[in-house]
Amino acid sequence: MSGEIVQSNDACRLPWTPPPAVDVEALPAGKWWDSVRAAPLVGERALELLGDDTGAVIQDKYGTLYWLIAVGSAESWRLRQVRILTELTDECTYLGVPPTFKTEGPGTHWRVPLSADHYLTDAFKLWKALAEADRAELGPVPQGRRTCYRCQLPTDEPVIIAIEHSGSVASTTVYACPTHARDYPRDAVAQAAARRRALDRGRTR
Repeated sequence: MSGEIVQSNDACRLPWTPPPAVDVEALPAGKWWDSVRAAPLVGERALELLGDDTGAVIQDKYGTLYWLIAVGSAESWRLRQVRILTELTDECTYLGVPPTFKTEGPGTHWRVPLSADHYLTDAFKLWKALAEADRAELGPVPQGRRTCYRCQLPTDEPVIIAIEHSGSVASTTVYACPTHARDYPRDAVAQAAARRRALDRGRTR
């Protein structure tokens, strides 16, 4: 009987668990893990694509999702609506981590609870899921920085929202930052056609 209990405890032992707390605690990224933060639209699709391959996931009160990954395993990533939380040369980055027992909202909680089977997510599998979610939710990925039609500011995460035609004049592609892309009036047929034309013209990576 006692042997079975020890074996069970060993199976549940993790290399890291949050320190005892009654509320969310700010912990430094880059020490035990790095974290990948994804906006709700992209994050939810990626979580669905990962299925059982996901590790533990934190969700904050805004619906943003955070995966824990091995330190240094996502330094070169460039995906729209995705940020990497890690230790920087001149500053620390912190992640709000809920206590292990907090597995439901409201507020920050473990969307996928921390356990022996769900701890760190494989960085390559997470990148694949996020990249697919990015294309599915935000469309083709234009090359380079573009100006958002709404705020008129340059964005490194442009979203193609329309391709406008005017008689014999060359077509004009309309871009938006991810925030304002959601506000653009959408026509599903026109949007699909625009994305197809963009792909045909080699605007995606």
